[in-house]
Amino acid sequence: MNNLLAKLGQDPARSLSIFLRGLGLFSLGLLFIAFGYYYHHLWQVAGLILIALGCIISAWGYLGIFANRWFNILNKHKDKELS
Repeated sequence: MNNLLAKLGQDPARSLSIFLRGLGLFSLGLLFIAFGYYYHHLWQVAGLILIALGCIISAWGYLGIFANRWFNILNKHKDKELS
């Protein structure tokens, strides 16, 4: 499990970038849904697709951030045991 956490959380800056891109897609999807409320309903369908993609991309980025933090917690705990 430690190797998996190390692999997923190896670059937290990149993970944050992925998370923010997903958040941007999610926000764009919300705008499309609002736009579709006033105009044509197909804008809402496009908004739902963007929200789904945004959630998936954000979850992937957050997984990397979480893995990095969890890996650091586990390693700090091991260092304290050795001292």
